[in-house]
Amino acid sequence: MKNSIFEKKIYKKLIEKIFYQSLAILMIAVISVAILRSAGRGYVGNIITSFISKITGADWEQSSYYYYEYIRFNIDTIMMITSIIFFIILFRFSLSWFTRYFDEIVEGVDKLAREEQNPIVMCPELGFMQEKLNQVKDELGKRENARMEAEKRKNDLVVYLAHDIKTPLTSVIGYLNLLEETLELPLSQKQKYVHITLEKAYRLEKLINEFFEITRYNLESIPLNKENIDLYYMFIQIADEAYPALIASDKKVEVHAAEDLTFYGDSDKLARVFNNIIKNAISYSKPGSTIDIYGEVQNENVIIRIENPGIIPKEQLDLIFEKFYRLDSARSTSTGGAGLGLAIAKDIVKLHGGTIEADCENGKIIFKITFPDKQ
Repeated sequence: MKNSIFEKKIYKKLIEKIFYQSLAILMIAVISVAILRSAGRGYVGNIITSFISKITGADWEQSSYYYYEYIRFNIDTIMMITSIIFFIILFRFSLSWFTRYFDEIVEGVDKLAREEQNPIVMCPELGFMQEKLNQVKDELGKRENARMEAEKRKNDLVVYLAHDIKTPLTSVIGYLNLLEETLELPLSQKQKYVHITLEKAYRLEKLINEFFEITRYNLESIPLNKENIDLYYMFIQIADEAYPALIASDKKVEVHAAEDLTFYGDSDKLARVFNNIIKNAISYSKPGSTIDIYGEVQNENVIIRIENPGIIPKEQLDLIFEKFYRLDSARSTSTGGAGLGLAIAKDIVKLHGGTIEADCENGKIIFKITFPDKQ
């Protein structure tokens, strides 16, 4: 829609320019003809008569006759032909000026396609086009930089995960070989080795799942299957599902929402949004923390806030919804995921017509999700 409006503005401006130029040329032609018409009398007429006399060898009287017979009496026809010729010549110049505009536009688009670093410069008449093309150029540059940064993060993450996979895999193989080769191990020792092997296998499974998450993100389309959702029950269910992780770090989730809070959306996708945020809250909050979920309706919008104690620097707040960005950038960490959880959450919220933002104030990390109540 915006592009269509912009194209109409371009055509309108260019048509206005050629109209005013053509009008100016017409006025110049009319004025020039009027000047020639008035100049064809008196002194100029004598000059023409004298010129005829020199060329034909006739006397003054005979030359005057030729002047009046062939020029003076046909002055209207001569002026009309002169006007047409004059207008065609000037209009040809006008077209060359006008085609210059298109040449500059084509050259500007070519520079945009070649991704040249220098700004696009055009004549003053095309200042509006110059400004728009430079805006597009800057926006494309920003997108390309963001894409390259995301690609770099993904590649780095794949390298880190590939390196980290070797560690639990080596341990699993080592302990299984030990169990196979040492048949007379004490039961307690066997149980210890099995427990360690199982932990390493779980860690290996998590890393492999992160690989699948990375490759699936760019390939999956996210269709929505909407229905009326009991948000209060969903929050309680998410808190129950997170209980093992919460109890392990002495944390808890408290829900502050009306029991009749509902929303029309995709329950599976929204559960993924809230799960991703809660998982981050568990990972990046201190032991003994309380994670609060607030839900309410304000001005026909469903507002959901998830808060937990913690601090995120301002520069990181602006990046946490980007693909493959991790707050914990350490190579090997039990809390460091693929950096896709919040990026996926943002996409799902956007598909529901909502917005998601993160803030940090008074020692708390706050995720605020706003959905239009009526869709």
